[in-house]
Amino acid sequence: MAEITSAKATARTVRVSPRKSRLILYNIRGKSVADAIAILKFTPNKAAGIIEKVLMSAIANAENNLGLEKANLVVSEAFANEGPTLKRFRPRAKGSASPINKRTAHITVVVAEK
Repeated sequence: MAEITSAKATARTVRVSPRKSRLILYNIRGKSVADAIAILKFTPNKAAGIIEKVLMSAIANAENNLGLEKANLVVSEAFANEGPTLKRFRPRAKGSASPINKRTAHITVVVAEK
């Protein structure tokens, strides 16, 4: 039987748009875990803090559930899918209204051994 060498963590229905979170996920994909944490710490973006939490959770899953070592881990997959959209309306001229879509994201990070 093959040995499992990857661990996953997901944050669902996070109140940040998937498009904005993908910009940060592109930066950490394929990097070592230490490099990814450093990038996220110094990225001035709301999504960076959320992604850092998900990454730390994936690292903890790898260490505790699979017994993998943190120094050997790499971010193998990182993606953001669209979650449910909160629909709001803003009053406009002449009694009309325009829609405002408050988007949410499902952020997933997978770490694997080198």
